[in-house]
Amino acid sequence: MAVPSCLLDTNILLRLTRNADTQHNLVETALSRLLLEGATLHYTHQNIAELWNVMTRPVERNGLGLTTNEAEREVQAIDSGMTLLPDSEAVYREWRKIIVQYNVLGVQVTHAWQPPCTCTM
Repeated sequence: MAVPSCLLDTNILLRLTRNADTQHNLVETALSRLLLEGATLHYTHQNIAELWNVMTRPVERNGLGLTTNEAEREVQAIDSGMTLLPDSEAVYREWRKIIVQYNVLGVQVTHAWQPPCTCTM
């Protein structure tokens, strides 16, 4: 069964960007297969925020210790090969349907949707 689109978890993006990760090859192979089958790979701004946090956090605090420029290169690679999903109430509502439909456990909402600001300054 072909998968038309796939939202990637931050851990997948992290393993994809780190060649030394023990699961890098597994992730790369799986994503290559999805692409060969015509899937579109998606990420969200929340993924990038979480990824940036890990990439730029010091090694002694369980991060990768990358510089801003190094982290930016990794994010640019993701930007160029995947599709950013917009963050909207519709996306949030769809996420809620999916987690209930598939009885997903252990999911944390890290970003609550808020309507765009319509005020003027």
